[in-house]
Amino acid sequence: MTVLSRFAALLAIIVLSGCATAPRQAAQAPPPKPALTILVSIDGFRADYLDRGDTPAMKALADDGVRAAMRPSFPSLTFPNHYALVTGMRPDHNGIVSNTMEDPEIPGVTFTLSNHDAVTDTRWWSMATPIWSTAEKQGVRAGTMFWPGSEAEIAGVRPTKWAVFDQKKLSNDRVDTLLSWLDETKDAPLGLATLYFDIVDSAGHKYGPDSAEVRKASADVDVAIARLVEGLKARGLYDRTNLIIVADHGMAPLPASQRVVLDDSVDLAKLRYVGLGAIASIYPKAGEEAAVTAALVRPHPHMSCWEKAKIPARLHYGTNRRIGPVVCSAQTGWYITTAASQKKREGEGGEMRDGGAHGYDNADPLMQAVFIARGPSFKSGKTLPVFDNVDVYPLLARVIGVKPEKVDGELAPVKAALR
Repeated sequence: MTVLSRFAALLAIIVLSGCATAPRQAAQAPPPKPALTILVSIDGFRADYLDRGDTPAMKALADDGVRAAMRPSFPSLTFPNHYALVTGMRPDHNGIVSNTMEDPEIPGVTFTLSNHDAVTDTRWWSMATPIWSTAEKQGVRAGTMFWPGSEAEIAGVRPTKWAVFDQKKLSNDRVDTLLSWLDETKDAPLGLATLYFDIVDSAGHKYGPDSAEVRKASADVDVAIARLVEGLKARGLYDRTNLIIVADHGMAPLPASQRVVLDDSVDLAKLRYVGLGAIASIYPKAGEEAAVTAALVRPHPHMSCWEKAKIPARLHYGTNRRIGPVVCSAQTGWYITTAASQKKREGEGGEMRDGGAHGYDNADPLMQAVFIARGPSFKSGKTLPVFDNVDVYPLLARVIGVKPEKVDGELAPVKAALR
């Protein structure tokens, strides 16, 4: 056999070998390209709630996708952490430093969850850019159902679809509204959508995290999640949709007797406070700075107080102008209050009973939030180590295909979730 003949025979063997393996390669087709990413928040859904047996639809998504326990940012409160999730910036940098706060550049206004004028005022949100604003600017249309911050124009844009928050709107109705948005935007589809449920958090505050009421609320939300899945399937979108389910924080038991009365530590006539509960910002009156600071920063049972510049570095908190000169943080399971607040509540017939609270040290496992991701961009049957919630933002940017802003979060801790 000549050299040329031997070469021709070898080439034939290689070609036949390639043909033999071709069917096996074809069977491993890539997953469908994502058409939509939906970010769902279940306020107050602690990470371990997923294993209680009350949420089969969510558990199925986790088993078919990725799950983790997620560390919230400090303080572990609702608005700061919802904004951290969608901006990738910790509260100290995203500007939403608490549920209740003041800003010297917005004088005469106290930001609270119930102050609609403040919640819709762009100035409170402008220190960071949420993912839906970045997406809209880069040609990815977004719809936001009740997500904190979505009622304001931020970075000069609004989501294509958004709604004014209505706490009375039932979970199933929220799902149906989002599905209707998908129908209305068929010609120019949404690439990102958010959904928000608050009943688990409300039940946790009122009855405590281990209550039957929290389990029922969790089950009710699970029904809504199943409704969302079925709605996506009916529209032929399920296999092309990334579903990411998160919470803003967990929940700790709060016994009625565990109150830190601020009056016991300092003369309240010498200061004013913004917010009470798990965390309080303290503003000493003029001339009383030294006395108030000294009274508060000394050791206290069940409460730690720091000068703003001396807050522990691991909390990543204390540079924003909206944080008071002194910050007090309650021990998990305790609540900062005043004698007058206690008396007023009792006078109004408010029963002091066991319940639940959050806002505590974000390193406490009781503050950990759920994380589930299922869809064409994600692996199946994967569990990630605990990660910071600001890392959700770069993950979102990756799966919806937009260039992220410069943020505190990193993709590295969650990259193993991706296919």
